[in-house]
Amino acid sequence: MSEHIRTRVESPHAPMHTGSGDLYVTIGTQLQDPDRPTFRRLADDHLAWLRQVLVAPAGMGAARHKLTDTGTVILDGPPGSGRTSVARVLLREYDLGTGVFHELLPDDEDELSLSNPALVGNGDRLLLDLSAATAIQWAAARADLSALRKAVHEQYAHLVVVMPHGHSLDPDLQHYRIKIDPPDGLQVLQRHLRVHGVPYEPVPTVTAFLAEARSMREIADFADLVRRSREVAGTDEGFAQWCAAARRARDDRRAEITTLAAKLREGPQRALLLTVAMLHGAHADVVHRATQLLLHTLKSPPEDQPLLERKDLAERLSETSASIGPDGHVHFTELDYDAAVRAHFWDHMPDLRQPLGTWVARSVESTGPYVSRELRNGLVARLAEQYLRTGRGEGLAFLAENWSTTPASRSRLEAAVHALTCGLNDPAQGRNFRQWIYQWCAQRQLKGEFAQVLVQVCADVIAASHPDQALFRLYHLARRERDTTRALQALVDLVATSSRLRRRLLDRLERSSLSPAELRIFLPVCDPEPLTAPYDNGRALIDENGARESLTSGWRAVLKGLPGATWHPYAERWLHTATDTGHCGDLLLDLLVAAADQCDDQRGMAFAALYASARAAERTAPHGTARAALTTDRLLQKISTAQGLGRLTVPAPMTSTGGSTP
Repeated sequence: MSEHIRTRVESPHAPMHTGSGDLYVTIGTQLQDPDRPTFRRLADDHLAWLRQVLVAPAGMGAARHKLTDTGTVILDGPPGSGRTSVARVLLREYDLGTGVFHELLPDDEDELSLSNPALVGNGDRLLLDLSAATAIQWAAARADLSALRKAVHEQYAHLVVVMPHGHSLDPDLQHYRIKIDPPDGLQVLQRHLRVHGVPYEPVPTVTAFLAEARSMREIADFADLVRRSREVAGTDEGFAQWCAAARRARDDRRAEITTLAAKLREGPQRALLLTVAMLHGAHADVVHRATQLLLHTLKSPPEDQPLLERKDLAERLSETSASIGPDGHVHFTELDYDAAVRAHFWDHMPDLRQPLGTWVARSVESTGPYVSRELRNGLVARLAEQYLRTGRGEGLAFLAENWSTTPASRSRLEAAVHALTCGLNDPAQGRNFRQWIYQWCAQRQLKGEFAQVLVQVCADVIAASHPDQALFRLYHLARRERDTTRALQALVDLVATSSRLRRRLLDRLERSSLSPAELRIFLPVCDPEPLTAPYDNGRALIDENGARESLTSGWRAVLKGLPGATWHPYAERWLHTATDTGHCGDLLLDLLVAAADQCDDQRGMAFAALYASARAAERTAPHGTARAALTTDRLLQKISTAQGLGRLTVPAPMTSTGGSTP
């Protein structure tokens, strides 16, 4: 029997989490920029591009039907066949404005077991990528897949599992397995070239390149090299020359760069070579100033030769195999020569690594007509590339922290965000970066503006694919922040995208000490509108026993631990919502009364404060004071019932929010 998976819109105005991509959105006083596109839109654009370039492999149609019919598909296929791209595209097709996309990581901090139904929210799109899992990891995940699949079915969600190739699958799960075979390599290359706007021609270079077995990633990278080769080629060159240049760019250039570096013995020559590699494509003025800054950072002595007797920039660039184009921008004559130069200096001059980080931090603060955000991001990304290429992710993380804790300009903070983003998006080291960020958020004493940087990367990078992890990192930041509410606002915005995330946060708060700092999180998170909004077959979060227990515990701690002036605006919102939500309105009032009833020796004061708050809320009720007074009456009767009293007569209206006992 097939299982028809339905999808309902839970919060059509909320931003959704999909995919991965470069970071450009900013949060906070120094990082705000209303002209920037949001990260989530850029991530969505990335997935739209992935759909354009994907050549459907054999089995994708069957996978699509399986996902539609059952809500679950398990993809199997050899490495390099495009399995993970297929998985993401399939899930992207089910982004109908409900739930969130998230990648499951069952053994990371704060991540639930795969068998825990709280992991799945209504309409969620879940990716479990176990393509690189060990036999032990796969066996552990396999044991929980049936329970996970059951939760997916119950929540009208969609799950795509990428299993490790060549491993076994339990008989009861074989029904969901679809084999993915790699598509034709030439078709993949042609599709990428067409999306890039590059006309294809049959040439020997392509034939030789595709003669070997190539992964989808290798083919995509080669197509991108052809595109970039065309952009820098002369007008007399065509497709064959572009492909030849792309093929040369893939060659090992270590010996060639070593020879060039040995020939350039003087400090200014090597500084220019390295600067061109780090700022490849920048305007000549930017390259010149950055070279001088690098020499200054390295404490190189100034030239004593008269200015007019020195070599000009064009001559000096020619010594480094670079030149200035008609537009004034500097390029090496060979494609991807810059990457080889960067790798040479990083690998063979290790003492240069620390001052290189200092130089990048100073360079991103440069200004001028040719200094753009893209140029700064590119410079940071090229430095990050070296840390990540050589497995030194921790050094990159420390560098980002250092950039944020010293007196930091907006540009330097953006550089720190971009450096962490590069680490988070790295397939091999992204998990380590998430763990380091967790430790910073939960345990470390943060200095300077580093907390602001962490808020941004949590809200706009981690949340895009791992919203549960972002939730708890922002929670720790919010409960520790002082004199600002950036983390709290980001946390509230995140839970607004999913009832499941709101439920998880309420549960986490219930299990905490509910200190005043945590109560400041609880109050905005218990917004009554999303609590009473139907999200699954007419159900609301407030209908769930677990959510009601969490809300009651939270309000009890609020009534006992915070002054009335602090919580009254939030209680007022509950009371206004209760006036116009029928059954759920009664539940809101019941929860408030139950919370006050559990205040032990402060029980009478809590009841009095609630009633006083209700009378004060009548004056601001959007539905009119008459209807609000009826709500106050309902609240009073519930209080009298809780106290074991008979039906009370409603007292005259009060003029303040404090003190009177009902």
